[in-house]
Amino acid sequence: MKKFDTEVHLSREMGLLDATLIGVGAMIGAGIFVLTGIAAGVAGPGLIITFSLNGVVALLTAFSYAELGSCFHDAGGGYLWVKEGLPKWNGFISGWMSWFAHAVACSLYALGFGAYFDLVLHEFNIVMPHWGYLSPQKILAAVTAVVFAYVNFRGASETGKVGNIVTIAKIIILMIFIGFGLNLVFQRPDWKEAFTPFLPNGWGGVFKAMGLTFIAFQGFEVISQCSEEIKNPKKNIPRAVFLSLIIVVPIYLLIAVTSLGSITPEGGVKPWDYLASHKETALVEVAKTFFIGGGIMLLFGGIISTMSALNATIFSSSRVAFAMGRDRNFPTFFSKVHKKNFTPHLSIIFSLLIVVIMAISLPIEDVASAADIMFLLLFLQVNITLIRLRKKRPDLDRGFFTPLFPYISIVGILMLLFLAVYMFNYSPTAWIVTLVWISVGLVTYKSYASHREVEHVRKVKSLERLERKEYKVLLPLANKHTAASLAHIGSAIAKKSNAQILFLHVNEVREGSPLVSELSDNKRAGPLFDTANQVAAESGIPTRTILNVSHRISRGIVSTAEEEECNFIIVGREKNPDFFERFFSSIIDSVIQKFPGEVAVLHGSIEREKIKTILLPFTINAHTMLATEIAPALREYFDAKIRILLVYDPETTAAERKAREQKVREVLDENSITAEIKILRNTDILKGIVDESEKADLVLMGGKTGDFLELLFGRSLAQEITEQSACPVLWVKEYEEREPLWKLLLKSPKETGDENGR
Repeated sequence: MKKFDTEVHLSREMGLLDATLIGVGAMIGAGIFVLTGIAAGVAGPGLIITFSLNGVVALLTAFSYAELGSCFHDAGGGYLWVKEGLPKWNGFISGWMSWFAHAVACSLYALGFGAYFDLVLHEFNIVMPHWGYLSPQKILAAVTAVVFAYVNFRGASETGKVGNIVTIAKIIILMIFIGFGLNLVFQRPDWKEAFTPFLPNGWGGVFKAMGLTFIAFQGFEVISQCSEEIKNPKKNIPRAVFLSLIIVVPIYLLIAVTSLGSITPEGGVKPWDYLASHKETALVEVAKTFFIGGGIMLLFGGIISTMSALNATIFSSSRVAFAMGRDRNFPTFFSKVHKKNFTPHLSIIFSLLIVVIMAISLPIEDVASAADIMFLLLFLQVNITLIRLRKKRPDLDRGFFTPLFPYISIVGILMLLFLAVYMFNYSPTAWIVTLVWISVGLVTYKSYASHREVEHVRKVKSLERLERKEYKVLLPLANKHTAASLAHIGSAIAKKSNAQILFLHVNEVREGSPLVSELSDNKRAGPLFDTANQVAAESGIPTRTILNVSHRISRGIVSTAEEEECNFIIVGREKNPDFFERFFSSIIDSVIQKFPGEVAVLHGSIEREKIKTILLPFTINAHTMLATEIAPALREYFDAKIRILLVYDPETTAAERKAREQKVREVLDENSITAEIKILRNTDILKGIVDESEKADLVLMGGKTGDFLELLFGRSLAQEITEQSACPVLWVKEYEEREPLWKLLLKSPKETGDENGR
């Protein structure tokens, strides 16, 4: 009965070298080009210790990434692991922080690109305007971010061999820088003076610089995000994680030594103060002293690094938002994919907003600090997740085990927490931004995401039950006029699916009264159960009867459906209800529409022997597909014939007619349905269906019977069809993500027409 969405998997094409270079490229990127000068001003020659200790902290966390990456092979990285191992709110916050961290890192790289490109413009005597608070660097950063967001929107991303070439080019440029720099250091008889005093700002400077530059050590996070594309991930992910650090950390140390020891600033200025004065372009100034064109070489390296990092981090940030939209932690539109470019365009736009706002509103030091704090806290949660999953999921097929467990993870947690907290001494602004973002995330989770997540989990569980062919049909019984009719529909569906029927009656108790007061009252339910069971018994359908006592009937229905893990709910309605009956129906419908399964609503009453012709108005939507799948069950149960009705109003184009007629034939073949097809051209939809209903005994339609306000006051097409049809009408509704009512009210009738049977 149920068709499933096709699962999409990424082809595993990356080998160990590709995976390693992805991590190396993410680390030897804009971070080292942009932050070396700033960090040297904070730590002095202690920058060497800074990079060494950051390598140790990164290694401690890399153990967690290696183990978790070896047993979880889906794209997503730390966000998905935290979601699996820690409480649900941790999973949301980790994704919320990961989204922000990648976006803020992108702001850093955009600012770096702006600074480097501004130098290029100066070489050509082009001076950018300075518009008040907006410096040329910030203007270029914002424009560049927009450009690369558009590149990502078009679907052009730096992957595979192109990415490897860029990474190798960056390594070559830095190795040339290191080679010439070391040569100058060795030629200086007074080279020790460049490193004296070794800790001009004490250990505090070292710790601040550690927090500031940690963003340059998080390449293993990028490796984990690509795990779905890596060959033999069980072995290659741990290897790539450690190899990337083994390659990068020595390069960082050599850059620290050469950038400090190879320059002799005039006027007695200390090398680290000279580097700090040039901030993000410090390495370019150092390279100018090596050889003619050295500055141009580093300028080129900085530009391709910042461009590469910009493209990659916009990609990563938008994909985290996309994943959270797909998991229903974010609104569904975050998971929308552009029809032409097949990219998450709305996620890219929202990520771009964060990038631009952070780039133009904060100094580069605060931008870097905010990104670092986010990554530190994210990695802290990953280490905790490793400890938790060792106990919670010992069954996982781990390709790598962290040695000295859990001590390495605990030390990593303490060091990450220490660095994150210590960053307050360097940039209180960054911590304020972090706390505000986390607070907004917690409010968002509590007020929105937690409810959506529960609903999504219910849907997934319902689909899993369908896949296991564990069908249960729930029939809430309210009055004797509809009990037999609902039992007939339920029996038809249950017989086709080998399902069990649960007959439910809800005794409603006034608010404030104890539920136990009516627990034994079976006077109203008994006759209903007897009637329904008698119908089901004729077809040999297994049944159960449930009496639920609740303060709200709608709550009793939905809670029973959830507890009993039902797949299908069938309810009955009057064909021409008065206002009070509409009010009662609207309350129940508004809740049932959230049920993560299929729903059928029978308007009117039926007798089995009188159903000879079933009319199925056809259109192309999920609800009609469900109606078509149900049709054979009804045909077999009632021994009736199926008549398919295609109604074209004057606005229907020839192409739409052809597509609908082709689709109906495909659906009939898929469901092995022999049916008469009748086509009505250039006529009113409502009139065509109502007229044909006079020749039928039951109208089977896919769609919704109305929203809360529609059921109370509206005269929707669905309502008109239901009330004017000459025979009973059975509406069936596939489970779908509901749009807010305000959004539906803004849509035109043509936009919402298909949902009502057009």
